[in-house]
Amino acid sequence: MKRQKLLLLSILFIVPAYISATRTKGLEELQQEFVNLRFGMFIHYNIPTYMPEDWADPDAPPSIFNPSRLDCSQWAAAAKSANMSYGCLTAKHHSGFCIWDTRTTDYNVMNSPFGKDVVREYADAFRNEGLKVMLYYSILDTHHRLRPHMIKADHVQMVKSQIAELLTNYGEITALIIDGWDAPWSRISYDDIPFEDIYLLVKSLQPNCLLMDLNAAKYPAEALFYTDIKSYEQGAGQHVPDANKLPALSCFPIQDTWFWKESFPGKPVKSPEEIVEKNIVPLNQISCNFILNVAPNRDGLMDDNALEALKTIGRLWKNDRAPEHKITRSERPVISSNLAKNKPMESSWSHDTGIMDFANDDNFNTAWVSQPSVTEPWLEVTLSKKDTEFNMIVITELLGRQDRIKKYRLEYFSGNEWRPIETGTNPNRVKIHRFDKVWGTKVRIRIDEFTHPPFIAEFGVYRERQNDPK
Repeated sequence: MKRQKLLLLSILFIVPAYISATRTKGLEELQQEFVNLRFGMFIHYNIPTYMPEDWADPDAPPSIFNPSRLDCSQWAAAAKSANMSYGCLTAKHHSGFCIWDTRTTDYNVMNSPFGKDVVREYADAFRNEGLKVMLYYSILDTHHRLRPHMIKADHVQMVKSQIAELLTNYGEITALIIDGWDAPWSRISYDDIPFEDIYLLVKSLQPNCLLMDLNAAKYPAEALFYTDIKSYEQGAGQHVPDANKLPALSCFPIQDTWFWKESFPGKPVKSPEEIVEKNIVPLNQISCNFILNVAPNRDGLMDDNALEALKTIGRLWKNDRAPEHKITRSERPVISSNLAKNKPMESSWSHDTGIMDFANDDNFNTAWVSQPSVTEPWLEVTLSKKDTEFNMIVITELLGRQDRIKKYRLEYFSGNEWRPIETGTNPNRVKIHRFDKVWGTKVRIRIDEFTHPPFIAEFGVYRERQNDPK
């Protein structure tokens, strides 16, 4: 752990020349630039490539990672042939094998027979083709036992040190795509590995790097929770809403699975025509960038059938027009921990199947439901016996039961009295309120006007560091 802390500190003192010489852009500008990229290549290539399943044995030896002809310039040329504008490589997948020269663990590519830094070869090859460079990084790490109920301080430090290496040693990274965080299959919360810590670390190292977490399934489509870009994995049943307004990413593999399988060379890939007509074109029209996964084989090369499909896409679709869609201005992302999660709740009379505890259970599909006869509904959470500092409240109405709350008051309890925060008339399903920090033991919403009995899916209270005055 001491070694990892020293490593992180040493990295943080290094400011690459390209960062100091680059103008820091606003988030909205970066989001628009990402949407304007339109189409890119996901590259799932890691130790699972050499195993029969996408989720590798966490104790698989580095000796199996041994490509005989790895050529990242072939990958970059293939992306260019499809008129893609960027790539994104799996620097670390769920089993924890690092394909860069890391000082944080011996479980890395430098201790494999290949013995070369794949991230560096990839980044150099894509930049040589004029393509943007992005990286994928898994929080879930089964090799290092970074799993639910087993996370220790040195796990958090390892994550920070590894991300610091990736954002310090490989030039400008347009986006870091995180996976295995706050997902039902990983069960690692944003409290176990503090999201805000990682987010602010990324922005301190590369202010123009977008941080994306693959978490669309859980959170409302109307706001950005724990990500700069809303992401949708089609194979997991996540599809971009037709009326999408947020900057978004949609993805699926051109082959059957994310990592290469022995059947791939002789098996048809997905239709280039459908990729263009049903994905790239329509998604680009609703503020969504499409990323197509192409899996290199065990030699480190892309198969001929995939290469031919990419060339066909390039003949069918050109990335040479002005941006088709300007993103809608949105609230900046919610990135801090919810102080109200699973804390004691009280309310006015509620429906017996929608009691107050459903309003802070970290589940946007359940809700507190006010009884129809209640004319002045209220919902209250106790944060602590002592005053707790906070500066943001987020109210989310239940999907399908939104647009009911028309006017409301937010208040906090301190010094034996209720004090006002502000009056709200926000018509959105997700109502985000940021304000100067206050200290209180309880927080409540009092609903003054509504069209039908309110359904509140989540009532969140936050102490957001990025909201502090500069």
